[in-house]
Amino acid sequence: MSQDEPPSLRRIQVPPPCDLTLGLVCTAKDQSVTTWTMKADERFSNPAGVVQGGFIAAMADSAMGAASVLWVKGRKVFAANTDLQMSFLKPARVGSTLTCTARVVGGGDRVLFVEAEVWDDSGRNVARGRSTYLLTGRTDTDAKAPVHSGEDL
Repeated sequence: MSQDEPPSLRRIQVPPPCDLTLGLVCTAKDQSVTTWTMKADERFSNPAGVVQGGFIAAMADSAMGAASVLWVKGRKVFAANTDLQMSFLKPARVGSTLTCTARVVGGGDRVLFVEAEVWDDSGRNVARGRSTYLLTGRTDTDAKAPVHSGEDL
C-alpha cells in the first residue's frame, strides 16, 4: 500500500514511528499491563537540561495505549484515547534510562481507565499519568480498518 491510499486502508505500523523516534522498547506485557524503557537522550532536554515533560508524556501515552490494546484483545472494539493527564514529580535527568509501567485499572463495555508511572534508573518516580479510553464497536464493514492486536509489542 502506498501513502496515497486512504489511512483506513493502510496497515498499522508496529512499532509506530513515534515509538521509534523516542527509542521506546516494550520489556514486558500481559493482558492489561505493559512496561517500556526509553533512554533519556539529550535531544529530549529542555533549557534547564532535564527531559522536557512532553517526551515523558509521550512515553506514558504509548505505554497506556498498548495496555488498552491488550485489554480489549479479541473484542470487536476500537480503543480511542479521550484524555491524558500527567503529573511531573521529579526532573528526569538526561542520560538516565526511564521505565514506564502502564496498567488498566478499571473499565467496562464503553470506557477504560489506565494509569502509568515513570521511574528513572536511580529509583525515583519522575511522573504519573492517567488516561481514559472510549471503546466503540467495530462492525464487519470495519474489516478493512487497521486494528492492532498487541502481538507485535
